[in-house]
Amino acid sequence: MKYPTALMVLLTPTGIPLIDNNLHWMILLAGVLVFALVRSLIGKIKYTNWSKKQKARVEIGKSRLYYPEYITLTITNTGRSDIDIDRPMLVFDNWWLKRKFRISGIEGRTIYPLYLEKRKSHTLNIDLSPFYGYDRKLKSYPKINIIIYNVNGKYLGKHSVFLRKTFFKF
Repeated sequence: MKYPTALMVLLTPTGIPLIDNNLHWMILLAGVLVFALVRSLIGKIKYTNWSKKQKARVEIGKSRLYYPEYITLTITNTGRSDIDIDRPMLVFDNWWLKRKFRISGIEGRTIYPLYLEKRKSHTLNIDLSPFYGYDRKLKSYPKINIIIYNVNGKYLGKHSVFLRKTFFKF
């Protein structure tokens, strides 16, 4: 039986189709990528201590809906172990400009780093007038973020609120 010429190129004398050399390289590359991905996932799982997972829930309350005089920061330890909280970072956020401040305490008292047991919460009232006195442009920034880290630098949580009306939420 005579094969058409197009099929003769694709089939070997045994009837098994040939595989292009580029396909071999793509299969080899996909295998190496899968191997690297599995190895990195196993490495992360191996070195993560699941019994001592640290998490914190961060909430911000305002004294007024728009242009508040102070904000209330509440940190709740929702993890399975006790955590040491480093100084919270207060970020005034404008579209492309950000001003970052570290809060070390209130009324001249240093309260951070703070040891927080599991299922306990910590509340801090932050007066915004010293920040506005430091830089008058901060009153025009519409958004505040508070970011919490532990003393080792691991990210624990973040929350943001809007201080004034904006046309776009970002």
